[in-house]
Amino acid sequence: MASYDTAKIDAILAKNEYAEANLLAILQDIQAAEGYLPRPALEHVAKSLGISIARIYSMATFYKAFSLKPRGKHICTVCMGTACHVRGAGRILDKIEENLKIKAGETTKDLLFTVERVNCVGACAMGPVVIMDGETIGNATANKINKVINDIKADSKKS
Repeated sequence: MASYDTAKIDAILAKNEYAEANLLAILQDIQAAEGYLPRPALEHVAKSLGISIARIYSMATFYKAFSLKPRGKHICTVCMGTACHVRGAGRILDKIEENLKIKAGETTKDLLFTVERVNCVGACAMGPVVIMDGETIGNATANKINKVINDIKADSKKS
């Protein structure tokens, strides 16, 4: 079972006044602190707020921004909207998956990368678009994105 820092979760609950009305903010804070929503932390929240775990899971699974599985340190999001798709986003995604040896929606075993595909990021004029750790890379190419990924891999080996 995944571990979590009880004191950190209690601080998040206190900051949000132990109020069920603040459940969304509590989940956002836990995700920011832990990188995902660990089940033991959610069980702790349910007990602390006096609500069912089902209530928490219904919110956690409704919003795509939440993850119930550990995610990579680096998030690579590939836009597959129409404008990006016709400009080669599918080929870029294929090369990313090949480089990292995972499929979209998965995380590398070393928890360094998570690859996501989304329907549209709203930057159609810049397509194809890849977002790496929140930084939008427009007019993306497989070579450009794989260079970014390989640089991150190299930097992680140095630390």
